[in-house]
Amino acid sequence: MKLIYSSAIVALGLLSACATRAPQAEQIVEATPSQQLNDFFERVFQERLARSPERQSYLGIKDDYSHWNDNSPESEAEEFQRDQRDVLAMRANFASADLDDSARLSYRLFEHESKDASDSFPWRMHNYPINQMFGAHSHVVSFLINVHRIDSSSDATAYLDRLSGIGPLFDQLIENLLERQRIGVLPPKFVFPMVLDDCRNIIRGAPFAEDDAAPDSVLLADFRKKITALPAFTPVQRTDLLARAEVVLQEVVAPAYKRLIKALENQAAAASTYHGVWKLPNGAEYYAWLLRHYTSLDLSAKEIHDLGRSEVERIHGEMQIIMDEVGFEGDRQAFFDFLRSDDQFYYPDTDQGREAYLARAIEIIEGMRARLDELFITKPKSELIAKAVEPYRAASAGKAFYNTGAPDGSRPGIYYANLYDMRDMPTYQMEALAYHEGIPGHHMQLSIAMELEEVPQFRRYGSHTAYGEGWGLYTEKLPKEMGFYTDPYDDFGRLAMELWRACRLVVDTGIHDRRWTREQGIAYLRENTPNPEGDCINAIERYIVMPGQATAYTVGMLEILRLREAAREELGPKFDLREFHDVVLTNGAVPLPLLDELVQAWVASKS
Repeated sequence: MKLIYSSAIVALGLLSACATRAPQAEQIVEATPSQQLNDFFERVFQERLARSPERQSYLGIKDDYSHWNDNSPESEAEEFQRDQRDVLAMRANFASADLDDSARLSYRLFEHESKDASDSFPWRMHNYPINQMFGAHSHVVSFLINVHRIDSSSDATAYLDRLSGIGPLFDQLIENLLERQRIGVLPPKFVFPMVLDDCRNIIRGAPFAEDDAAPDSVLLADFRKKITALPAFTPVQRTDLLARAEVVLQEVVAPAYKRLIKALENQAAAASTYHGVWKLPNGAEYYAWLLRHYTSLDLSAKEIHDLGRSEVERIHGEMQIIMDEVGFEGDRQAFFDFLRSDDQFYYPDTDQGREAYLARAIEIIEGMRARLDELFITKPKSELIAKAVEPYRAASAGKAFYNTGAPDGSRPGIYYANLYDMRDMPTYQMEALAYHEGIPGHHMQLSIAMELEEVPQFRRYGSHTAYGEGWGLYTEKLPKEMGFYTDPYDDFGRLAMELWRACRLVVDTGIHDRRWTREQGIAYLRENTPNPEGDCINAIERYIVMPGQATAYTVGMLEILRLREAAREELGPKFDLREFHDVVLTNGAVPLPLLDELVQAWVASKS
């Protein structure tokens, strides 16, 4: 259900002196400008939410539970115009000087997001809606599996309606892909075999297969599991629902995927082997905007490239110290080869090995959870689980990622580990990876933001990449200061993860600004990191289809560390790391320049 909020007038109630006296007139107190602004933000948030059935589902709201988002260019343009009108209305009706500190920050964040939307609008056709990392072809499946809960008969019907909606949704997608192709925007050729395999995997099995003994396809298996788990359904109802699902899968979903496959095959024939966005119309300007968008700082491609090379050199030096500690005889490349090849650093590539990996990941997270009070005042309430990436998308998905839980607690946060090839998931990186995706990383930061009660909802669910990914990388380093990483190989793994992100600065700018090839990028990672060959290939292919995004991690971490150490130096014995973390976490996601201001204000308040 949608939330209903009061107007800007607050009734304080009736005051009575004694039972024998008539009640006094009701006192009316006008809301402050800050309260009025928050009411405005809530109205805008609810209006935007009403236009996004998928976001409603993510938030546990079932008002439009049978629908998908409208991704047409017309809808995108209308949404942009509404956003611009909203910020103009805010400026016309509210003065920043009249607001309290929290509302003033909200005002500035709303302005920032509006400007970012305005700056990004000219580039709306430059992205790749379908690629091996994400896209509607895999999103509809992961969304139905992980987000669409079935708690009632109407929820099951809504699931079937969403299956039926995949047909028009994919027709819209195909038109968007063709429009991009018309203006010269196509992913590189290597993308298409992986995407096509994912599409074919989704329509493999019952009820698509001619063999009656074929196992359920991924969608039918999910639907069967969910309706079987609900005791309210009778056997007859379950049979009827499954029969309806099979009809929709055969008559709507399979043809939709086949149309998409045909369109992708045609595009694959036209795709080139050029990898950087420099190949796109006005590609240099597009990449410059991407760097500003993701880092929230005005850094050039050259500055980011040079920073990356400097960080790589520093981390290599710290790695040498650990190599000396473990008594390794040989150079860095020999040590890298040792880590890639020695079985002691890998779980078996079996179901048992995968289960052991996930169990160990939870142990790491719980070990950190037990010590959060040492470094944090505010902690998340949301639960966290660890899960392997689903088989239908594991071959092309990233190494690890995090999905937020539902605000009402009905869906936990999920730390996804890609266990498709266990040789790509070394044990010496497990600690850093679990901290980054789980606690005290993404799960903690995103859950705390979602659970904030005194800020507008657009701030609770906001996202700024350098802030969020910078925090994730910062929380890989933070446990070292707490005495974690007691095994030198685990500590080397921490450095390996930090090195990985530093190398991203080099290869991302190398590919998209300096026109490196895919092979040059892979070779750089292979030479400078201990990561397996498959890891290096998947990473470079990710950076190619998500230009600029990978630069945000190291930039964000270095800025958080800079702010922390500047505050420590300024405050001396008054510096409290728990309070610093509260400043960083309890305002929601913010661009790095605003985070700088928040920390400076906190320092001034304690000086």
